Amino acid sequence: MTIDEYIESHIEPEPDYLYQLWRATNIHMLHGRMASGHLQGRLLKMLVQMIRPTNILEVGTFSGYSAICMAEGLDNDGHLYTFEINDEQEDFTRPWIENSPAADKITFIIGDAITEAPKLGIEFDMAFIDGDKRTYRDTYEMTLSVLRPDGFILADNTLWDGHVIDPSYGKDQQTQGIVDFNDFLKNDHRVEQVILPLRDGLTLIRKR
Repeated sequence: MTIDEYIESHIEPEPDYLYQLWRATNIHMLHGRMASGHLQGRLLKMLVQMIRPTNILEVGTFSGYSAICMAEGLDNDGHLYTFEINDEQEDFTRPWIENSPAADKITFIIGDAITEAPKLGIEFDMAFIDGDKRTYRDTYEMTLSVLRPDGFILADNTLWDGHVIDPSYGKDQQTQGIVDFNDFLKNDHRVEQVILPLRDGLTLIRKR
């Protein structure tokens, strides 16, 4: 038994619908491991239950796994708006979201969140950034602008398989985007932040 298997056997079980979504994601989509999965999904749900946001913004829907997990944790008046810039994802993702138990709490939008999310005119309490790593700083600035004071941002993949500290790994644009984001964030006095070494790195950020 691996440590990950041990952890997953000692936390809230993964709902069957999400397990089926995770399997379908890995079977039918490239880079299926990008889906949050059992452990991170349960953490996202619990963070929502702790923060108790009314409105959540997600940038990067992918297969919808993380959106459903966060929507599970919302109060009755809560809602999640999730943006996916890749329109080729829609045929796979939309049915999984719309048939999920949390469908009434999720609005799934195909489009660029950097330009389209501010047009919603919503002040968000929480955000999950998991989109194009090359534009993480731009996404972060947009998200901060629509986030209330004391609101929270979760930024995924901020350790990037350890490549952020691997001098032998060529700095492709995705890796460099993460490195630049992390370096910028550590000196951003508008927020406080902590990086959790969970899966591929998850940074928790609070707007001052």
